[in-house]
Amino acid sequence: MHVTRIGFTPVKGGRHVAHPRAEIGPAGPEGDRVLCLLDPARDRVLRTVQHPALLRTVPTLAGDRLDVELDGAVVSGPLAPGGEVRKVDYWGRLAEVELLDGPWNALYARLTGVDVALARVVRAGDVVYGGGVSLVTSGSLHALSARVGQRVAGERFRPTLVVDTGSLAPGAETSWAGREVTVGSAVLRVRGAVPRCAVIDLDPVSGVSDLPVLRALAGYRQGQGEPCFGVDADVVRPGRVTTGDALVLGRS
Repeated sequence: MHVTRIGFTPVKGGRHVAHPRAEIGPAGPEGDRVLCLLDPARDRVLRTVQHPALLRTVPTLAGDRLDVELDGAVVSGPLAPGGEVRKVDYWGRLAEVELLDGPWNALYARLTGVDVALARVVRAGDVVYGGGVSLVTSGSLHALSARVGQRVAGERFRPTLVVDTGSLAPGAETSWAGREVTVGSAVLRVRGAVPRCAVIDLDPVSGVSDLPVLRALAGYRQGQGEPCFGVDADVVRPGRVTTGDALVLGRS
């Protein structure tokens, strides 16, 4: 088994971009979802499922400089702290964020139609729904594509890692729950299956709903009453992961 794609985004909800390698820290890939978009009137992190146009944006973080590309135009600026720290709602739990001053807020407001504030996440992983690392496998993607009737790309699920599992049966990854896996120099412990929402119906580049992926999953991939796909994991030992690295199953 080996890694065929590594993906993440610095701004939660932005396009999930492939990277040749990732430094996996205690909370997941360094630079992954370290920023988020906030509805400042409601103190709530924006949800991609409610604002699918966010997938059209391509954020790139280099040091303290953020570039956001939208339809070929780029808005850039340094991440200047606004001095205000808030506790905000992220899917029913509190996350502490620091508001940032910069030119991106106007771009995101035009795109979403609501007032938006870009914010830095104070504690890594606070706006990540499950484990800091997620995986989907080639076998499960092929089986799902057959049910949908056309190719379902791994990036629809916004996983940290897409893993080629060779001849393993579709869904084999769900049996890894509780086991350690080594990939690159990192060691992960698999938590379990990842519940899914309608975001997976969206084209990962345009944000347009174009495939009935969630409905297809609901027909055969149920976990505690909801459609699931892929698995998430906690970091046991930080390390570097590079595209092509082997994934080795370890102990329970």
